[in-house]
Order: sequence, then C-alpha cells, then structure tokens
Amino acid sequence: MENRSHALTTGFFTITLLIAAILFGLWFNRDRVERVPYVIATAQSVPGLNPQAPVRYRGLEVGKVGQIAFDPQTTGQILVTLNINTDAPITSTTFATLGYQGVTGIAFIQLDDDKVGSPRLATSSDKPARIPLRAGFFDQLEKRGKEILGQTEEVTRRLNTLLNPENQKTILAAFSDVSETANEYRALPQKLQPTIDKLPALAEQTQKTLNSVTALANDVNKLTTSLQAPGGPIDRISGTVERIGGSVDAVAGGLELDTLPQVNSLADDTRSSMRALRKTMNKINDRPQSLIFGAPGAPPGPGEEGFTAPTK
Repeated sequence: MENRSHALTTGFFTITLLIAAILFGLWFNRDRVERVPYVIATAQSVPGLNPQAPVRYRGLEVGKVGQIAFDPQTTGQILVTLNINTDAPITSTTFATLGYQGVTGIAFIQLDDDKVGSPRLATSSDKPARIPLRAGFFDQLEKRGKEILGQTEEVTRRLNTLLNPENQKTILAAFSDVSETANEYRALPQKLQPTIDKLPALAEQTQKTLNSVTALANDVNKLTTSLQAPGGPIDRISGTVERIGGSVDAVAGGLELDTLPQVNSLADDTRSSMRALRKTMNKINDRPQSLIFGAPGAPPGPGEEGFTAPTK
C-alpha cells in the first residue's frame, strides 16, 4: 500500500511540475509588444504567405501576419490582417509587397514608403486602415515573362513565315547569286595582273616627266631672273620706250608751235569771207533785180548834178 501511495504521489508531483513548466514557458515567451491592426485588400495571389509570417519595414521586422481570409463583401478579393508595432512609421504613402525568403518559398510582407515625412496612417481595432499591395519582383517577372513569351511566339511565327518553301528558294537563289559574284571578283585580280605589272614602268615614266617639268621650271626661273636683271632686256626696252615717248612729245610741241598759228589765221580769213558772203546774200534778198540791172548808183551828193535837198 505504501509503495502504491508513494508512486501515486510521485506521479501527481511529476504531472504538476510538467504543467507548471509549460505554463511558465508560455508566460515567459509571451509577446508583450503592443501592436495595432492593418489590413491589406488585394486581388493578387499570395502564394507561400501563412499566418504568423513576419512583416518587415525596409528590412526591419515590425509585426506579423494575423489572419488571411477572403473578403465576404467582394468576390475574389483577399484580406490579409497585419499586426504591426505601434512605433512602426506606417504613413499614408506606405505600400506593401510580397517578398520571399531565399529559395524556401516562404513569403513575408515587405513594407516600404514612396517618400519620407508623410503623415501617419491612423488605425484602430474596430476599423483597421488599409495598406495597398503592389506587385512584387516575382509578380513583375511573371508578367514580363508572359510578355516575353508572347513576343517569342510572334518572332517564331515570323521566322516560320520567312522560312516557308517559297522564301527558302528565294534565299537559296540569292546565295547562288552572291556565290557567282564572289567567283567573278575572285577572277578580277587575275585580269588586273597585267595592268599591275605595268605600274612600275608607268611610275618610272611619271618620275621622269616630273623631273623634266622640274628642270623646265628651273629654266623658266633662270630666264625670268635674267630678263629682270639690271641692264637686261626689260630695262633696255623700257629705256627705248621712254626715248620714243620723248620724241613724240617733241614732235607734238613742234606741230603746236608751227601749225597752230597758220590754222588760226586761216580760220580768221574764213570768218571774213563768210561775213562778206552773208552781206551779198542780204542785198540780193532786198533787190533781186540787181542780178539783171546791176546795183543802183549812189545818189548825188550836195554840189553834184541832180542833188535834191531833202524836204521836211
């Protein structure tokens, strides 16, 4: 009896000690941090996100995921409840993205802000504030991947169209033309070889011609120098021209001294003759009968026969 009583007491003590240890562990590990609720409403998929998943603000853990459920008011929308520390800087411009831990596929909520200094976002247990969920890196990669696949399909379709039998024939014909052109160009150096062989002789002749031109230029320079030298042909021609000019000036002076007076006298005689002729013409105009009867005689003067004194 004593052994049984002792064993029963020992059992009760062991069970009581075990329960006390569990309660102490739960009390000791209890989360004493004060948190406030926020809600994420999204129509995106949230693969790998589970309750108690960490919530991080720019890499720092600020809370945990409380609950994940469908929105009873909007079909297809998911509500993710977040329990976030009261000291976390959640503002009106804060947004959430879905991140993943390494290669395990376990998701967490990553919070970030568009700018610094925005007003804080007020929330309460009765009416939790909502934080928008943006597409994360993998979501964008999936979207871009679909676009890239669509473009790849389009390129493949165009390649198939390009490589249809008719286009293949055209491409092969073009390759044949290019091959023939290449063969013709390959034969071109052989045709040009005789001309290339003549180039050294042509270069030699060109050099000789240049030497001749250089010698001719030197001779011209020498000739120009000799012509322009003091006492040379140009100076002698200039002296001769000056002497001829002096002679011409002298002749002109002689003509001016000898001939001009005679010309002036002739001009005076011509003017006198012209005056006499003008008087004669005037008389004829006044008495045209004088051409037949002659000029009338002069009237008798005083003391002459036939003189008649004029009457008043």
